[in-house]
Amino acid sequence: MNESSEFDTDRRHARELLADDDLTALHLGVIHDDDTVDTVISRASDDNSEDLQALSLLAAHIRSVAIEAGVKPDAVAADAAAIASQLDELSVAAMDEATEGDDTGRRR
Repeated sequence: MNESSEFDTDRRHARELLADDDLTALHLGVIHDDDTVDTVISRASDDNSEDLQALSLLAAHIRSVAIEAGVKPDAVAADAAAIASQLDELSVAAMDEATEGDDTGRRR
């Protein structure tokens, strides 16, 4: 499967997940061609269990990024925390430039 068709398949799957009526929380992030990042965070109620669900979603994302990058999840979490504190100041292009020439692919 080529990258484009894999992306299209994943996008269809994401739409199917979002269409499910039994969702209680969601965190969605997308990156556009112009490198803008849009996010949506929503919870069905203010129940404390949704806080754990949000943390579980974050952990799942960290784990999947770590697997894709071939690094340990704690390295991804540390990099994500550092980037999160600067997110308003950084563009996706700037983050990509930060990894150029770095054999590990990790942000500096």
